[in-house]
Amino acid sequence: MFINDFVDTWQELPFTHFREGVAIHHIKKGSPALAILRYAPGATVPLHLHTGLETILVLDGVQSDERGDYPKGALILNPQGTQHSVWSESGCAVLIQWERPVQILE
Repeated sequence: MFINDFVDTWQELPFTHFREGVAIHHIKKGSPALAILRYAPGATVPLHLHTGLETILVLDGVQSDERGDYPKGALILNPQGTQHSVWSESGCAVLIQWERPVQILE
């Protein structure tokens, strides 16, 4: 698959429930994992600890955390040992890669 094909068609992929307000399409399960997360407007992910590197590319909308707001096209790196909570006021979609699972702290 070419990147242009992916950018133009990811919205058509099947999504399943991940957590309240957040749906997921798994591209690769395991370690590392690769997926698309689709946040409904107002959706949140509670405070969590990164046990490995997490890499996020915002595909649509705006994702936010305690450090700021990340619009479409933003690349976010959350190194091992960092923690944050995540939300999207307007809704968003992100391509996310987890080196290892996160640990929910709340």
